[in-house]
Amino acid sequence: MAYPRVLVVENPGFKRSALVKMLQRLGARDLVLAVDGDQALMHLRQQGAVDVVLCDITGRDRQGLEFLDRVSQQGLAEALILAVDTPPDIRRALGHMPSFGGLALIGVFDRPLSLRSLHKVLSQYRRPADAGSSASLANMELPSEADLRLGLALGEFRGWYQPKRVMDTGQLAGAEVLVRWEHPSRGVLLPQVFLAGMVAYNLIDEMFKQLFDQAMGLLQGLRLQGIDLELSFNLHASQLDGPALVKHIQRTLLWHELPGESFTFELAENGLLALKPATQENLVCLRMLGCSLAVDDFGMGFSSLKMLGQLPFNQLKLDGSVIHDLVNPGSRAVVAGALALTRALHMELVIEGVSSQTMQDTLTAMGCRIGQGYHLALPMNAGVFLRWLETLPAPVLKKV
Repeated sequence: MAYPRVLVVENPGFKRSALVKMLQRLGARDLVLAVDGDQALMHLRQQGAVDVVLCDITGRDRQGLEFLDRVSQQGLAEALILAVDTPPDIRRALGHMPSFGGLALIGVFDRPLSLRSLHKVLSQYRRPADAGSSASLANMELPSEADLRLGLALGEFRGWYQPKRVMDTGQLAGAEVLVRWEHPSRGVLLPQVFLAGMVAYNLIDEMFKQLFDQAMGLLQGLRLQGIDLELSFNLHASQLDGPALVKHIQRTLLWHELPGESFTFELAENGLLALKPATQENLVCLRMLGCSLAVDDFGMGFSSLKMLGQLPFNQLKLDGSVIHDLVNPGSRAVVAGALALTRALHMELVIEGVSSQTMQDTLTAMGCRIGQGYHLALPMNAGVFLRWLETLPAPVLKKV
């Protein structure tokens, strides 16, 4: 792989020499070296911008912050890796910040830096110019209401299925239904391109109904093969402000003769802060139909323990950003806390973002049971998903 261009700001001596050798060993050849911020700015103006700044701002007062501000304002770098020697509370806070000094913060490390950790951060960094489809999506013009309505009319919004698995056995624990816009000219579009428009133009219910109908056909076909699968759907809290959607779900279940236990509905944590009484009533109605309810992206919002104890949720999905650095005691503490919370409230914990075997093994050792993520299985369209299921041995397909 091609490593990014890195600016190393470090005092001369053994530390800088060791750091440079480490970077070169990892494959980074395009390095810019500087002893302080002033020299770094001079080199950048002479040699051009870099992708990543690697520096230590500890003990520099405002000088380090001012240096980063100037680098950011002048467009001389995109991302930042910090090597720090700070109290644990500052270290934890930095580890959860998306940016610092105007630069995207992609890594925070204690000294001495670990070769393995540094490799992980640099290998995952993607230059903005090379970001591929993600960059294209970010720059893509938002669809109009007419575009969205046409896509719905033509059936272009399709459910893709990402399995959830029991991490110590590989057993199938269900699948989440993720919406994709299979656009005839733009290709497969992710929700960030169109979901806000669906909500703004009040089309979100129609999109859900189409995905729900697609899933009904898939489930009925699987049941004929003796496979009992649970599917999860994402709902926006506003969709439950009135009774219409819950009534539609109830009618659809009756029509297809499928039990509510085959379905989980996920609501993002940040949408649960000020629920209307009608919304709470509809949540109870879904549970009374036998459906499960999950708090999605748990750990990203500010839901209270009181709220979790009062609402009828029976599953928490821990956001993947929480587990990206399980070597960090703070991340492990959050996972352990989520485990203790779900056990106390008799809820199920699902870990999102499981991206490696090491992560899977660590979570399993901590007592986590169900995971979801690219390491366990990728999202698949219905055809690919059905073929994938055919590759699984019977014990793995058995409902957990």
